Formats: sequence, C-alpha cells, structure tokens
Amino acid sequence: MGHVVVGTAGYSYTDWVGPYYPKGTPPSEFLTRYARDFPLTELNFSYYRMPEPHMLSRLVEKTPDGFRFVVKAHRSLTHDRAANWREDAKRFAEASRALQEPGRLAGLLLQFPYSFHYTRANRRYLAELCEALSTAGGSGGTSSTDARPSLFLEYRNAEWQRESVYAEMRARNLALVMTDMPRLRGLPAPASVVTADRAYLRFHGRNASMWWEGDNRSRYDYLYSRAELEEWVAPIRAIADRVSELIVTFNNHANARAVHNARALIELLNRAE
Repeated sequence: MGHVVVGTAGYSYTDWVGPYYPKGTPPSEFLTRYARDFPLTELNFSYYRMPEPHMLSRLVEKTPDGFRFVVKAHRSLTHDRAANWREDAKRFAEASRALQEPGRLAGLLLQFPYSFHYTRANRRYLAELCEALSTAGGSGGTSSTDARPSLFLEYRNAEWQRESVYAEMRARNLALVMTDMPRLRGLPAPASVVTADRAYLRFHGRNASMWWEGDNRSRYDYLYSRAELEEWVAPIRAIADRVSELIVTFNNHANARAVHNARALIELLNRAE
C-alpha cells in the first residue's frame, strides 16, 4: 500500500488559538507548532498573494526535515485567468523552487471554481497551463531541479467528471483531486478515481446550507462525525494500494475542526492496518 499523508488546508488561523494552538501563541509560531503534529500542509496564502522565494524559504526554516508543503496556485491562474497568465505561471512555478530544492515541495494544487465549465476553450487553457507549470517548476518530492512537479487538479463543477477527462489526465500524469463536499446539484459526487502515480483527497465538509451563500469560513464550517470518516477508511486504503502516495487534507478549518478530523482519520487508518 502506498504512503498515506494526512494534514490540513492551511495552518495560520487565529481562531485555532484555544481549540488547537495554546492560548497566547503568536502567529509567527503557528507553523512550528503545527509541524509537531502533522507532516504536511497546504499553503493557502499563495492563492491570494503571489508567493516569492524568500517567503517559502522562511517556511522551510520553521519546520523539521521531511515536512512538506502543497502550494495552492495563485488566483490569476485558476479563477481570474488573467491575460498575462503565462508570466504568472512562470513566476509561481519558479517561486516553488524554494521548497523543491530542499525536497519540501509535495506538489502544486490547482483549484478551479464552479464557473470553470467543461468547454473547449477551458480544456485548451488547462492543457497549456499544466504544461507551463510543469516545465517551469521544480520537483514534486526529489532533489532534482529537472524533475517536473506533481500537479493536483481540483474541479468544483461536476461537468468535469467524465472518463475522457480522466483519460487525458492519465496520459499527462495529472492527479485528480477527489473531494468530499455537500451533495448538491452541479458539484462533483464523491468518487475514487486515480489518474496519476500519486493521489489527492480533500475534505471540504458537508455544510450544504452555506455552500452557495457562505464565505470562505462559514462555507467550510463543518465537523465530520466519526461515522462519516469511517465511510472513507476502506476507499482510502483501496486508493493507496494503487499509488505511491495519497495526500489527504481537511479544509473544514473553522474553529480548528480540520485538526480534529485529521487526527480522527489518522486514528481510524491506524486501527485499520
């Protein structure tokens, strides 16, 4: 069975002080404290602010050897799709080398919005973007600067759930991000689909009432029950049997619910061994 790595989508949340971080913990110490408990995190700030090498290098200094990062693509590449996206893609990928060179880059996460429909223009853009990031970036977990980074693609629109998409992703070794989210019309249904030598699963919560109306906090304000996590134990083990590594992250970050659920899933997976 491949290696299963469990972490959270981000770590720098002030409302985690108390529920997770000890009271009085300053933001400058969040990552160091988080890295004591988990081997990986997603970087979300890179979606809002284009990362620079010195920013990422500082994160390496705050974490132990072996701790890795998934870097979320800047919004100009996935949501805004700016006219100068090729320049942004090069800048984004080259910044990731600050994590690649010490072997800390787990990969690049491309999360596309619901408005990113399955169209010919979008398929063409996606192919060109992935090629640009692959050729400009660093390694997805080795020390070689010549290796291509692992690219993890998340679609928020169910139109992309089709075998032709999976076949093309397999041909390009692009990993589909499987998701657990509210069962709402138009959103991807839960599925165990492997399209690359590594796999990715993100838990967004099942807060259906706030999914369309909420903000980036309330939308993901959801605590999975133990029974809901147990539903995923067998699929996770089956997916891990087909890949070299499966990354699992929790994005239900409100009030440190992601930490609680990540720990619970780790316990369930350990018991299932």
